[in-house]
Amino acid sequence: MEHRKMELLAPAGDMERLEMALAYGADAVYLAGNAFGMRSFAGNFSPEELRRAVGLCRAKGVKVHVTCNTMPRNEEVARLPEWLEYLEELGVDAVILADVGTLALAKRHAPHVQRHISTQASVVNYQSARAWHELGASRVILARELSLEEVKEIRAKAPRELEIEVFAHGAMCVSYSGRCLLSNYMTGRDSNRGACAQPCRYQYALMEEKRPGEYFPVYEENGETYIMNSRDMCMIDHVDDLLAAGVDSLKIEGRAKSAYYAAVVTGAYRRAIDAAAAGEPLDPVWRDEVEHISHRHYSTGFFYGQPGQFTDDARYVRDWQIVAKVKSCDGAGNAVLTLNNKFGLGEELELVGPDVRPQALTVDALWDSEGQPLEEVRRPQMVFRMRLPRPVPPLSLLRRKAELSP
Repeated sequence: MEHRKMELLAPAGDMERLEMALAYGADAVYLAGNAFGMRSFAGNFSPEELRRAVGLCRAKGVKVHVTCNTMPRNEEVARLPEWLEYLEELGVDAVILADVGTLALAKRHAPHVQRHISTQASVVNYQSARAWHELGASRVILARELSLEEVKEIRAKAPRELEIEVFAHGAMCVSYSGRCLLSNYMTGRDSNRGACAQPCRYQYALMEEKRPGEYFPVYEENGETYIMNSRDMCMIDHVDDLLAAGVDSLKIEGRAKSAYYAAVVTGAYRRAIDAAAAGEPLDPVWRDEVEHISHRHYSTGFFYGQPGQFTDDARYVRDWQIVAKVKSCDGAGNAVLTLNNKFGLGEELELVGPDVRPQALTVDALWDSEGQPLEEVRRPQMVFRMRLPRPVPPLSLLRRKAELSP
């Protein structure tokens, strides 16, 4: 089969994360306005910020996909036409939706914007993919619960012009593609409005009515008590399989995650896609990058069978911390940076950036913005100077190894 170029679709929860995704190699980004998106705790974009975001993406040849994938209630549907008309005016590339009524409104009010069917629609078979295409969709984002063989069959039996997108990295949900009432019931925070409190990550015990305060642990087979805790998905070792399956777009989960996450994971999968397209193995140094961000224990999702759950605890693995971001750097490595976390002379750090292979360094000199020498940089967001071991582009990062897991 002749393969189309696989798109790398990165999350952009706010302007800072958008800039990182653009710098580190995304072909397209997905983001949301202040309403109708599934991540209310991401920073998201006001109408004017969205206009600026589209301009930044256009300048770099990167596509913009806007999420409208909540299941809107009556009062929300009334507001949708105005929002869709604004997206049409901005010239965004695609709107991501899950509701058939939203699809009909998008065809009417944003006719030049492509319509992508969200994973919230739970597309798990080729007939569903065909039906969405007949209704006017140009892409389906498949449910995360599919095996690679099922993805291949959908690709083979769906219309060839219908694009196939899959999630390949990030958090997974114990419920079916996020269709969960547990958070709403327990905390009043609606999962389908992007406000999930993640009660599936809690540790549970039983309490008998007549013995208040006496707790009985709920165990899995080996004594673990986090009975609903899902692993994270990581397919970086299998991008060639996704390419061979005919996947058009590889999606990274994480609009609510940090700018550091957006940078490092986007950069790693950029290398993985390019290597797979060239028929080459991925350099281990780039594969190792996904271990440098905050994550839960990894699996390959449902692509090769059941992913299994990690029931020992629900903690994130956090072994690395960003300490500074490069604003500018000259040809000799003299850099101006902004501070994220304090550090001082003699510390061992690591430098990474867009097209910058990770490199260890020892801090041997620091200066303030006026050129006065410093022993330590302490104040968050302070601007300071430092000589790096090589010239690097803006938005390169300094990080250090640190045990941050709670």
